[in-house]
Amino acid sequence: MSAPEIHPSATVAESAKLACGVKVGAHAVVGEGVELGEGCVVHPHAVVCGPSQFGKGNVFYSFCAVGGDPQDYSFAGEITELVAGERNIFREYVSVSRGTKKGGGITRLGSENFLLAYSHIGHDCQIGSNNLFVNAATLAGHVTIEDFATVGALSPVHQFCRVGRYAYIGASTVITQDVPPFSRIVTERETKSFGANTIGLERKGFSPERIKVLQDAFRLLSRSKLNTSQALAEMRERLGASEDVRELVKFIESAERGIVK
Repeated sequence: MSAPEIHPSATVAESAKLACGVKVGAHAVVGEGVELGEGCVVHPHAVVCGPSQFGKGNVFYSFCAVGGDPQDYSFAGEITELVAGERNIFREYVSVSRGTKKGGGITRLGSENFLLAYSHIGHDCQIGSNNLFVNAATLAGHVTIEDFATVGALSPVHQFCRVGRYAYIGASTVITQDVPPFSRIVTERETKSFGANTIGLERKGFSPERIKVLQDAFRLLSRSKLNTSQALAEMRERLGASEDVRELVKFIESAERGIVK
């Protein structure tokens, strides 16, 4: 492979070690004690701190902060590490902290983990391989994630919890206990419809008559004793002259995942 390519505006510490084929983009930062394996790509404005070690083919997208100091009150500048395998993807605004002395000193990631935007790996976490961290998935310190697990969007995992292999954590699910391997964990959904968006529609210039028709349509849909098919038939018969109601009916009939009622 070719020698490292470093943009003139990038900052690369003297102690950093860049293998063949590494690319560092504009205004990116590669800090002291960072080791990047062959073919790693540090996109513009990404920050990679050390001491940290990364295998081949890791990709750091813009504005991620990987290998930073642990977010722990007891941290007093001790030398701790982040060690990662190969072909991990750190998307925009991802943050991964190094370990703490009391937690063993090392945060570890395996290979081929995919960390979507704003996800966070806390200090001293032990992460396996082939895991998916969806947008804003958040791991506190000392969490263990085995292999092939999914942590859904906006899902926090409490410190010291474990997530077993092939587990699936659905979006917005709070984890405070261990998640067994092969399991599916999802917070109960209580999302409900409260009818027409009357205030918003008024602000957008809808007339009182137009809003009244939509209110009647939503009453048929969610507050009558009719099922969805019956409510749609009634809406066509009683309110079908309204273009808004026709749009509402068409949308509901084309729903493939059901509708919120």
